[in-house]
Amino acid sequence: MVDPRDYLTIAAILFTLGVMGFLTRRSLLVIFLSIELMLNAGALALMTFARLRADGDPHVFFFIVLALAAAESAVGLSLVIALYRHKHGVDARDVAEMKG
Repeated sequence: MVDPRDYLTIAAILFTLGVMGFLTRRSLLVIFLSIELMLNAGALALMTFARLRADGDPHVFFFIVLALAAAESAVGLSLVIALYRHKHGVDARDVAEMKG
């Protein structure tokens, strides 16, 4: 059996990589992928604690996280497509210019 600390370490590493990608990149695609990475890291930690407790309740929250990630992907991809059609690029600085 694998130690739960290993799973939590992997979740922490994934979350850290997601935060670094979110803060340092300008491409909206990479920003949305970083958000997905952070959501999946949280889901991994949640499932680790569910296995430790042998409880079924966190599984429901896991599916909520997956549904949230799918909705975020759909909305994010539609925003990226709209931005690309309007500005012919997917730089995060272009989003601020679309206000108003």
